[in-house]
Amino acid sequence: MGAQRREPRSIPAIAILLFCRCLFGASDDLLVVPGLTGHPGGRLVFATRTEPKTLNPVTAVDAASREVINRMDADLIHINRASYRTEPAIAKSWTVSSSGLRYVLELRHGLRFSDGHPCDADDVVFTYQVHLDEKVHSGERDLLTFDGKPIVVRKLDALHVAFELPSLNAVAERLFDGIAILPRHLLEQPYRDGKLTEAWGLRTSPSAIAGLGPFRLKEYLPGQRVVLERNPYYWKTDPAGNRLPYLDEVDFVIAGTDDLQVLRFQAGESDVISRPSAKNYAALEKQSEQKGYVLRNVGAGFEYNFLFFNLNDLPGNAPPQIASHQSWFRRPGFRQAVSAAIDREALVRLVYLGYATPLSGPVPPGNKLWLDTSLPHLVRSPARARELLAADGFHWSPDGALMDPQGKRVEFSILASSGNPERVQAATFIQADLQQIGIRVDLVPLETRSLLDRVQRTHEYDTAILSLASSDADPNVDMNVWLSSGGSHLWHPEQTSPATPWEAEIDGLMRRQIVTRKYADRKRMYDRVQEILMQYLPLVPLVSPNVLAGAKKGLGNFRPALLDHYTLWNIEELYWLGPAAGARK
Repeated sequence: MGAQRREPRSIPAIAILLFCRCLFGASDDLLVVPGLTGHPGGRLVFATRTEPKTLNPVTAVDAASREVINRMDADLIHINRASYRTEPAIAKSWTVSSSGLRYVLELRHGLRFSDGHPCDADDVVFTYQVHLDEKVHSGERDLLTFDGKPIVVRKLDALHVAFELPSLNAVAERLFDGIAILPRHLLEQPYRDGKLTEAWGLRTSPSAIAGLGPFRLKEYLPGQRVVLERNPYYWKTDPAGNRLPYLDEVDFVIAGTDDLQVLRFQAGESDVISRPSAKNYAALEKQSEQKGYVLRNVGAGFEYNFLFFNLNDLPGNAPPQIASHQSWFRRPGFRQAVSAAIDREALVRLVYLGYATPLSGPVPPGNKLWLDTSLPHLVRSPARARELLAADGFHWSPDGALMDPQGKRVEFSILASSGNPERVQAATFIQADLQQIGIRVDLVPLETRSLLDRVQRTHEYDTAILSLASSDADPNVDMNVWLSSGGSHLWHPEQTSPATPWEAEIDGLMRRQIVTRKYADRKRMYDRVQEILMQYLPLVPLVSPNVLAGAKKGLGNFRPALLDHYTLWNIEELYWLGPAAGARK
């Protein structure tokens, strides 16, 4: 009798066990996150400022698209956003040849995309074939090409892939971070048809999109939200055996602006806020206890704002005033004088309300491993600016206007993104600072796309304020900025040969440090790069904004980082301590 009463209970238990073994695989190589605790369930709402433009990880360049896509994808080797160290991800291990030119990566057994389809070495080889194809125009291609020669990727067997480098790279394992492994079964045909860049638009059916990240697409409501649901095949677990992610759903609601993003957070309509402006962060601080959220000022990060000069070789049809102004901009003494006139402490105090750090070099202060601490602190000195200008042949008219050696009044414009109030305000302060040494400055706010078009394509500008945010602590990610041939060498990009001896010296140093294995030797060379940049000042450093963030009380494992994504980098680990917020529908 007892056995008969127990039998109905035991059959479902066995069935469930067999189902789980079938679903996940009895010998799957799951990554166990040490020390992690949490419990499953709930939904997280994140208000994003703008609507994503695509869900295609190969073509996405805008922050809103990457914000969503990176929650659905995973890479072979990952850079931990808290420790900055590389760690196993889809690849459970890797070996490096004695020459440093051959990497063999071993994939986890039992990997599945979020649609349940197996993932193996063929998907990895396909992914790198796509990124290395010049016709695809992947932004990752530059990182995978050494002196014009691409990495060679070969399948050894279903779980092993060999990567052969054409030349040494001291930190090659970091190059695997951020390259999402693509599902060949879904994207090979669009790729063969030459339509890969059109694939995975916002209106693509969720069933036609798959990745290896903690979440997968559930639905997209135009102009309103992108909803992701838990990926049941994700390859991480906590020590208690709970399959990650903990959350059931992530809802990206489109707020529209920084101010509206903050209003949603204040009203309890979103659960996490990332990088609010200093003004909005200060307003949030006043109501944190009343509204039930916690704020985090993580400190100086990896972003640096700067003013830079147009040093391009101009086309024949360029506006004559720009070519005329370049006669000043090409003088290192003039650039140094502009830098000396700027009050960075005032920018920190008045524009960023103290939530920023004044810069004294081209490496942001959060990057303590690579910052050249021997560089002198930049202090505002109008007197020093006047000395530099006078030594360079400039003089002043009776009414105080700065005149160049030919007797022409010195005046130029600064472009700033109209969508970034802090940058526009900073340009206004710089305008006032330069007026005190006799330079007339016109401020030109432009929509970001128009500004970048002038900087990168037409070169119709005098100076501009922009920012760069490193995606890694290692200098390798900034090669495209400092090499004269780089597309992000903003003051004069894509040079066929270095335009100046100091740019040629930087080229040599950057190329040598990337093939040097010893950190101390690399650091010495990169310090020299920073010294050259501060001597010639093609970019005038301004400030580095602090990383500011907040979350609703009760969100466990919320640990904002200095590297992007600042708040969602460990989204698979986030969980609700109680049912109230996470159960909201």
